[in-house]
Amino acid sequence: MSESRVEQAIRAAKVDRKGALVGYLPASFPDLDTSVEAAIALARNGADVLEIGVPYSDPVMDGLVIQEATQTALAGGFKLTHLFEVVRRVTMEVDTPVLVMTYWNPVAQYGVERFAQDLAAAGGAGLITPDITPDSAAEWIEVSKRVGLDRVFLAAPTSTPERLRMISENSTGFVYTVSTMGITGERAELDAAARGLTESLREAGSALACVGIGISNADHVSTTLDYADGAIVGTAFVKALRDGGVEKLSQVVREIAAGTNR
Repeated sequence: MSESRVEQAIRAAKVDRKGALVGYLPASFPDLDTSVEAAIALARNGADVLEIGVPYSDPVMDGLVIQEATQTALAGGFKLTHLFEVVRRVTMEVDTPVLVMTYWNPVAQYGVERFAQDLAAAGGAGLITPDITPDSAAEWIEVSKRVGLDRVFLAAPTSTPERLRMISENSTGFVYTVSTMGITGERAELDAAARGLTESLREAGSALACVGIGISNADHVSTTLDYADGAIVGTAFVKALRDGGVEKLSQVVREIAAGTNR
């Protein structure tokens, strides 16, 4: 089976540097046009894979900074059709693959087939789905295979070996490896559980594992890439965009991306 664009981008980063930087921003924050500009800046300043979040009213996995950003987007009138506009406009400007991070309810409400077709038509690469597991995602697995979209499932430190095998077998692009139990946000130190979980995923057959939750600076990225294929950064980028606009975001992305260098 040929590699997806996401897999190709991560492997290229591992050849050129220590590994990949995956950067998250919510769609339509602080507004639609700025979110497009910000995502393009993320790609042009060092992100190997983009992760565009769907603003959601009940973001159980997100820390306060991201929650506030998504609430701003919702208050500004975000609709799911805006997501596809953001993805389309970003992919027209940069070659960096764009994954969508979404809770499952918006996809189910929109219609799984319709969502997949619209995402693919916009140039999107696939979905990261934090609140659905492979054993309850039969329709999404079938549709994504047919449409050609990546399925990024999450693995947590509490996952059993059997569940890690199931996640590894059904994920494409990479497995989203949760560094700590809890919500997203910056941590002073990364949990050693991430290293052990990544090793367990390798044993379970996972080809590529990217670690997220708590990664907020170049040192964190560098340490993570000692054992993982990619480092996922969200809160630090959202905070930079909130506090200093696209210019500040670009600066912070360059600083954090330095952690991918050998």
